[in-house]
Amino acid sequence: MKQVYVLDTNVLLHDPSAMMRFGDNDVILPITIIEELDRFKKQPEMTGRNARQASRTLDTLRQRGHLIQGIKINGGGFLRVALCDRHTLAELPAELEGDKGDNEILAVAMELREKCQCPVVLVSKDTNLRIKADALGLEAQDYEIDKVAIKDLYTGSAEVFVNPAVIDLMFKQGGISLEQETHPNQLLTLVNESNPDHTALAIVEGTTGKVIPLNKLPHSGVSHIQPRNREQKFALELLLRDSIPLVTLVGKAGTGKTLLAIATGLQKVVEEGTYSRLLISRPVIPMGRDIGYLPGDISEKLTPWMQPLYDNFDLIFSSETLGKRGRWHQGYEDLMQQGLLQIEALTYIRGRTLPQQFLIVDEAQNLTPHEVKTILTRAGEGTKIILAGDVDQIDNPYVDAESNGLTYVVERFKDDPLAGHITLTKGERSKLAERATALL
Repeated sequence: MKQVYVLDTNVLLHDPSAMMRFGDNDVILPITIIEELDRFKKQPEMTGRNARQASRTLDTLRQRGHLIQGIKINGGGFLRVALCDRHTLAELPAELEGDKGDNEILAVAMELREKCQCPVVLVSKDTNLRIKADALGLEAQDYEIDKVAIKDLYTGSAEVFVNPAVIDLMFKQGGISLEQETHPNQLLTLVNESNPDHTALAIVEGTTGKVIPLNKLPHSGVSHIQPRNREQKFALELLLRDSIPLVTLVGKAGTGKTLLAIATGLQKVVEEGTYSRLLISRPVIPMGRDIGYLPGDISEKLTPWMQPLYDNFDLIFSSETLGKRGRWHQGYEDLMQQGLLQIEALTYIRGRTLPQQFLIVDEAQNLTPHEVKTILTRAGEGTKIILAGDVDQIDNPYVDAESNGLTYVVERFKDDPLAGHITLTKGERSKLAERATALL
């Protein structure tokens, strides 16, 4: 049965093309949304860009007819801008006197419910608005087109029980084929079925599908950082392979995601010269006062947000053995001056073309799927992109563990030979940090 979907502003701020994604159903935009888009269009980061894009889409559509009367859109449905009926608005419970925009959206949905002969659904990413709608007897849903069930999220690794002869054959021939279904660049632990203590670590080669042993790490580690567990070995395998231009790392705090990515980037840029620059960025999601309120120039303003990255550099460069090796004796400030290292807010990366770069996007769980797409399409020839984050620590109010850009990419790219993923679960920061994560 055909349905009517009433959209909240935050749906368009999350995905400006959302209004076109409801098939042959009708999409209603309360007029208050237009006012709110005008208010959001001046904001920085992707929120402002999405607001402007949504406004441009509506401006293009209105050339086909009148938005108030309805315009046919792709899929066979109609898009219409609806005015708020003041009588319906006045009938809302007296307790709903907070957000005027929310109340007008609720009023439009209630009026449509009374007039329409088909189901009316309010679509919002605002949890409280969905609760209010339910209290008023309205059907309310989250915008779930780009959601990924977090419990089913691809982990990037698996254990496979095999005959011991299979393990021996893999090392002898350099690669084997397995009957089990696997994904490109999936990390495997081959377990001897007759002796579970006998295992071998392997990777499914993305181009051939063959299962091959992991590459041996240098005795000194990667930038003198040694993996402390199997998952970190898997992560380094993906990070070190130039044939995998997209790597996603998901894990809780302290699992080593950012440290391993930075260590590999330094190895690839400074030592091997495979990439021309190590570029590190993270989204600036304010917690409290925004960046503009902080004193100093842009570099000083960014320091609080970038400090976790600097902490990782301090750990790498504090190694005594590291200081004895020529170029490694330089601190990250020297690498910046030479153009080998660049650390900046994600805002300044969008719109650029990035060839031959080792790009690390930290805290990628705070990005929307649309924002991640924007970043990935910046990749020029020879660029490798690493997206790292913890889906349990999201500060962006417009995404959650199932709708953020990081999990979206993990699920969409799991069968692509250009991408590799690993979920890290074991914390290695300290025993206290690991215990706090588990108990608190």
